[in-house]
Amino acid sequence: MTTGLKIVTIGGGSSYTPELIEGFIKYHSDLPVREIWLVDVETGKEKLEIVGNLAKRMVKEARVPIEIHLTLDRKEALKNADFVTTQFRVGMLAARGKDESIPLKHGVLGQETNGPGGLLKALRTIPVILDICREMEELCPDAWLINFTNPAGMVTEAVLRYSNIKKVVGLCNVPIGMEMGVAKLLNVDHSRVRIDFAGLNHMVYGLDVYVDGVSVKDEVISLITDPEKSITMQNIHSMGWEPEFLQALNVFPCPYHNYYYKSGDMLEKELKNFKEGGTRAEVVKKLEDELFELYKDPNLAIKPPQLEQRGGAYYSDAAVRLIHSMYTDKRDIQPVNTINRGAIAGLPYESAVEVSCVITKDGPKPITMGELPVAIRGLVQSIKSFEQVAIEAAVTGDYGTALLAMTINPLVPSDRVAKIILDEMLEAHKAYLPQFSYSMV
Repeated sequence: MTTGLKIVTIGGGSSYTPELIEGFIKYHSDLPVREIWLVDVETGKEKLEIVGNLAKRMVKEARVPIEIHLTLDRKEALKNADFVTTQFRVGMLAARGKDESIPLKHGVLGQETNGPGGLLKALRTIPVILDICREMEELCPDAWLINFTNPAGMVTEAVLRYSNIKKVVGLCNVPIGMEMGVAKLLNVDHSRVRIDFAGLNHMVYGLDVYVDGVSVKDEVISLITDPEKSITMQNIHSMGWEPEFLQALNVFPCPYHNYYYKSGDMLEKELKNFKEGGTRAEVVKKLEDELFELYKDPNLAIKPPQLEQRGGAYYSDAAVRLIHSMYTDKRDIQPVNTINRGAIAGLPYESAVEVSCVITKDGPKPITMGELPVAIRGLVQSIKSFEQVAIEAAVTGDYGTALLAMTINPLVPSDRVAKIILDEMLEAHKAYLPQFSYSMV
């Protein structure tokens, strides 16, 4: 009888995959991964082979007994899997470029997981994740689905609401990036830092920040008002915070809050970048081209440090740390996207939230955070309303529901502008939106 875990990674040709492989190597002594199946689609075949060969070199160099399998046959890979991780992008970077550029043409923020871009990414992605869930029900009904595909909160909630898969956890590298940022700010080891996270994916707040169990929130808030010390991500330009605003807010925002609290400044910056050099998608495309050239090197057998410029820093730490804690029933505290179950008052019981959880062999157990502070409650509830309507639109293919979702998003100024952008984006992405084929206008 074979022993050890079978991991399936859908979107295995992603530039992020070396992060994941590095994580499984790091934890292998007590996370006995036997085989990793990297799965992709025909259009991603070349990248899958490049990344897969690097993964094989990495495990050989590390001398760990992990078999790497490459396939375009998702069903073959899913048979008897223990964990299924998802990191795919429907339409690849060309679709991201449209998500970012079309709204900007109409004077609206273009960003891949927020505003109109986030909506269209959800409309393309949710039908695919639900197809994967149906295959998992048949081929690996006991497996855990670990979703890293954006928009991670909406994808996780779609699985909870519209599939029979309940063993699902959504994951994002933003919270762990915030923890790492605090550790760097305070010059302490990451293991000493803990943050009480509550909110939604890319709309999460640190309600309190601790070092060795002692609150340091006031000190951290004071430090991050300095633009030179603000905690940022590679894909988000930080504008710096007004000290009085942040002190009055009295919680620790994530980098994505720049899009909501500094909408005008962020729009101006993105329009400038768009006119001068293009969208973030074009920057990422150049980075990916450079990464894959590195990955082709037959002498490369480790994750290259240049990958951190891609925006996926700490991915392996977040993903493999979670799987490790579930497998070992570690019961440590980690922030993940999971069913609310009353952890955050004022949000639906059955909806997906991003919240600190105790990680067990039976999955995440959300820590009760209670009512969110009044200053942030309304924005979080507004985004949750948008998410739920967007998910319904993705599943039903109903044009009116999609327009409603677009209009109620806080980053869209009016129903008129929403309709203009939606119509153009539906047309631009029609190859990946078969559920809307009878409702195009």
